[in-house]
Amino acid sequence: METNNIRLTAPEIASLWTQYMFDTMSILFSQYALEHIDDKDIHALYVTALELSINHVQQIKDFLTQENYPIPQGFTEQDVNKKAPRLFQDPFYIYYLYVMTLQGMTGYSLSVSTSIRSDIRKYYIACNKETMMLFDKTIDAMLKKGLYSRPPVIDPPDSVDFIKHQSFLTGWLGERRPLTVLEIGDITFNMIKMNLHAALKVGFIQVAKSEEVRQLIMRGHKIANKHIETFESIFREENLNSPISWQSLVTNSTLTPFSDKYLMYQVQLSTQLSIAFYGTAFSVNARRDLSAQYVLFISELAKFAEDGANLMIKNGWLEEPPKASDRKSLNKKT
Repeated sequence: METNNIRLTAPEIASLWTQYMFDTMSILFSQYALEHIDDKDIHALYVTALELSINHVQQIKDFLTQENYPIPQGFTEQDVNKKAPRLFQDPFYIYYLYVMTLQGMTGYSLSVSTSIRSDIRKYYIACNKETMMLFDKTIDAMLKKGLYSRPPVIDPPDSVDFIKHQSFLTGWLGERRPLTVLEIGDITFNMIKMNLHAALKVGFIQVAKSEEVRQLIMRGHKIANKHIETFESIFREENLNSPISWQSLVTNSTLTPFSDKYLMYQVQLSTQLSIAFYGTAFSVNARRDLSAQYVLFISELAKFAEDGANLMIKNGWLEEPPKASDRKSLNKKT
């Protein structure tokens, strides 16, 4: 790795720290998955995913060491039992990889946009290319195996048109207009992500060691199902097809592969990402009833995330990101 005398900015450190946490989590998940996956195509995808995560972790360590930043703890061998019985069936693993690569591409694009130093930009551009290739292979494998649930298809309009009346925004009273392709796209992919979160929680509820953790995840599972049902009802009104559920792809195993700290991080991560994607959907939505629904969903998830963070703090599981110098304390010492 090339040396660089220009110090990393706070956003660059934030991206590296966040990715380190995510990739150390991903390494453990991939290692556990590879102990159980029978399908050779899915197995090969996870071998690639594991190699990428290991390489990312090493490069991040190099960046942080050059800056004299401590290496985060992240997740270690203590957080996984690779020999635990299978918790998920093979199709779940490819769904999981599909959603994680989707989210990875979004995250890496954001990291490029907030990075200034050339070596950091090159690193994230390379990460994005790698993830795009893995995403492409994952989609191909899902299509080959008949596991991909295609989003709704609509008929093309007769001509280009412009909005002529405020009734376009109507949603509560009066006749609701049909959904736009923007709204359909956001609802579809939010349902796909929420289906993954719901299935993960089904498995995590079975294997959580702490009753407090189990109860919180059960609450998150109810929230996820409620959001899915709301989205499905919106699509039913439009006679549009919804993505399939993955909750039946969880086995009956109750022996945990992961620590409760790990389970809570995955739950918190899925909650935070859902809030971010709901916010994006809200920003391009133009129907009042959908806008209000996204606001309610975001508020509900924000409260759930706060309770999850409090539980992690209580148990010493929430690692603190690097922060700015406490000038007030320094001034008092002076």
